[in-house]
Amino acid sequence: MEAENKDVYGVLAEFRNPKELVDAAESVKKSGYQDFDTYAPFPIHGMEKAMGIKESPLGWIVLGGALIGMVGALTLMVWVMGYEYPMNISGKPFINIPIYIPITFELTVLLSAFAAVFGMIGLNKLPRFHNPLFNVDRFDKASDDGFFVCIEATDSLFAEEKVTKLFQDNGATHIETVYDSE
Repeated sequence: MEAENKDVYGVLAEFRNPKELVDAAESVKKSGYQDFDTYAPFPIHGMEKAMGIKESPLGWIVLGGALIGMVGALTLMVWVMGYEYPMNISGKPFINIPIYIPITFELTVLLSAFAAVFGMIGLNKLPRFHNPLFNVDRFDKASDDGFFVCIEATDSLFAEEKVTKLFQDNGATHIETVYDSE
């Protein structure tokens, strides 16, 4: 299939170093683009601010899982031991909170872990079985020594010529249009 017949996924630009990548991300954000991402072989300090990324809601999702685990464990044990099947064990009270602490702790940790894993999977929109960027030969450098920005065609402001010009103005060393091969 020829490139003209394929759908455009986006425009990928390579930069020389992390500083240029951060500057390019700031420029892309200031230009009003929303659907873009940066790729680098290591975390870059200040990239979240440059891209305008908000704080992740994952912490709140984990807190919700922890609270459900804690309240659920305590509720179940108080209901079972105190009301539904009370057992007199050595004259101890039916509702004895200190003995519930280990199970409550374990269920809190278990449901927090599940919330963290499934929350991360959901927030990252995983599983993603195909990403057209993996078809770009130069993109292999993203895990070694390459610094890339990709503005996706799904952005409402996307126009291939304008994006290419923006990347040229920011000093990109290589600019490539990425086509969706599916």
